[in-house]
Amino acid sequence: MKAQVLSVIALLIAGTTSSASSYAAEPAKAASPSVLLSGVDTKFQDKSVAPQDDFYRHVNGAWLKNAQIPSDRSSAGAFMDLREAVVPRLHTIIQGLSKGQNAQGSDAQKIADLFASFMDTKAIEAAGLKPLQADFAKIDAISDKNQLPATFAWLNRISVTAPFDVQVHQDNKDSTKYVLDIGQSGLALPDRDYYLKDDDAKLKATREKYLQHIEKMLSLAGNKDAAKKAAAILALETELAKVQWTKVELRDPIKAYNKIPLNELSKLGAGYDWNAYLKELGVSGKIDYVIVAQPSYITGMSKVLAETPLDTIKAYLKWHTFSSAASQLPKQFSDESFAFFSKTLRGVPSQEVRWKRGVRLVDSGMGESLGKLYVEKHFPADSKAKMEQLVNNLLLAYKQSVDTLDWMSDATKKEAQAKLATFMPKIGYPNKWKDYSELKIVKGDAVGNLRAIRQFAAQTELNKLGKPIDRDEWGMTPQTVNAYYNPEMNEIVFPAAILQAPFFNPKADDAVNYGGIGAVIGHEISHGFDDQGAQYDGLGNLRDWWTKEDHEKFAAKTAALVKQYNAFSPVSGYHVNGELTLGENIADNSGLAIAYKAYILSLGGKPAPVIGGLTGDQRFFMGFAQVWRGKLREQEAIIRIKTDPHSPGEFRANGTLRNMTPFYQSFGVKEANKMYLPPAERVTIW
Repeated sequence: MKAQVLSVIALLIAGTTSSASSYAAEPAKAASPSVLLSGVDTKFQDKSVAPQDDFYRHVNGAWLKNAQIPSDRSSAGAFMDLREAVVPRLHTIIQGLSKGQNAQGSDAQKIADLFASFMDTKAIEAAGLKPLQADFAKIDAISDKNQLPATFAWLNRISVTAPFDVQVHQDNKDSTKYVLDIGQSGLALPDRDYYLKDDDAKLKATREKYLQHIEKMLSLAGNKDAAKKAAAILALETELAKVQWTKVELRDPIKAYNKIPLNELSKLGAGYDWNAYLKELGVSGKIDYVIVAQPSYITGMSKVLAETPLDTIKAYLKWHTFSSAASQLPKQFSDESFAFFSKTLRGVPSQEVRWKRGVRLVDSGMGESLGKLYVEKHFPADSKAKMEQLVNNLLLAYKQSVDTLDWMSDATKKEAQAKLATFMPKIGYPNKWKDYSELKIVKGDAVGNLRAIRQFAAQTELNKLGKPIDRDEWGMTPQTVNAYYNPEMNEIVFPAAILQAPFFNPKADDAVNYGGIGAVIGHEISHGFDDQGAQYDGLGNLRDWWTKEDHEKFAAKTAALVKQYNAFSPVSGYHVNGELTLGENIADNSGLAIAYKAYILSLGGKPAPVIGGLTGDQRFFMGFAQVWRGKLREQEAIIRIKTDPHSPGEFRANGTLRNMTPFYQSFGVKEANKMYLPPAERVTIW
């Protein structure tokens, strides 16, 4: 239940204070030290589009007309620009470490050698596929299907795709302990629909190209039966896709909570040795039950594996072992992997320059160590204090709003207030940094280092079992342009990298900050009360604390929201899935509503200044809309429609604003305008 990655680079302009309150932007004027910046990106506006008809294009239209998606990306926009701005900063940090004399075993040595090993293409070419031969031999040695459970556990520990995966997290009904969760996996394509939708020509074509990709990769590796094995691998993945749950079904935390004692696991699938699996995973004796997220999938998977020839299963396992390491393999393999997974699947014409890929590798493997250095250089101390004030204002606005809700009973309001009181904000960076002392990085061993960082990450998670909950842990690094809510911790987390303009600009007037980062804060808080998060109490436990009548009223509001978003079509022939995106749509609508209330509270009863000819309310809503400036390649857009619980940016802006009555008042939206929704159709939750 994490928020979508948001990011923005804003061209902030200054304006002069004026008594005008109508919507009429003035030319930018030079800023003096005493003049607040408006925070509005007027450069990217299209004044030919009326804000009352298409606010998203009014705010972002000039950019949408002129911007080009870089050839090495599947998307472009405000959030992606901010993300990309982080990469050279991290590169500079890595280069600085690489020039120093680093003690063996230090984080500095590991970061420098991890990056250097990826950049050493001569060593990678010379090694060829030799680094994978031991893995291939281990899979080749499987002589009986009884050996598969231990093999799957080994693959889970090195983060290679297997028919199912495991995750360690807090028990959803006892948040004081960690538990092992078993869930569906096993596919290379983004969603089961890519395997099963024969009536969708684009998905079918992608599936056919995936088959060709497997065959080419196997041929490059010298496999003489490449075509036959590729067909068998695709057929096995298709059978697994048939028994998987849909993305919408996966959203139900109650259905996904299936507590099963270890001695009853065998009932899910005949002939599957769970004891062997748990022993190889290294958790025997640490747990006495697991949570099986999709029991019917495990049963179906067991049947599929029982009916599939062992040689096919082995070919499938070798393929995923091979494919998962492609980025660290010689050019012919890494290029072919890029050609399918980026160029074909996402529409990206060109591969990123190698140093950027190296930075991303280090960031994924040693992110907190890198993040510690990042915040020292790029996160002002006063930003954290100002963010804490913003968070407190948003929580206060939520607290006041709960008491005024006409659809929530007094009993449920009391529980909601109790949950709000226990929210834990985390801002900027962790209080306690991750310990990488057990991670071993060897210079010159690109594949081995990839294996090491993946195994370290998996083992770090498994080591939590049987230990107290670590409430200082972060699920994102400080340099991540993102934010999230964790219902099991009842925490909202805002990494340092998202606390930049136009989300957050300490030099700008508060209006845009509340429309930007304020809406993000409100979004994350509201996840505690969306259709999923509302099922967790303030302690992080799945518990129904709503009355029956409240459930019914809330369901009516959310059904209307589903209908609204189902009507949006970002790609011809494809519509937003209102059920899949419901939680995020609730968070967008609720977050903006509460951010607006918090902004009004922040004024303390005084009128907002008019800056650049814009009222405070107008700047607030423009600040929100400019956050969602973006473009997607068509292939990427289809993937997100199928898999992303967030709506496309255009509809996160316009779809949300159409439900906000203060927006209508700020811009004079009338019934004849395209942004208009009749009051009875506007969904107001908070």
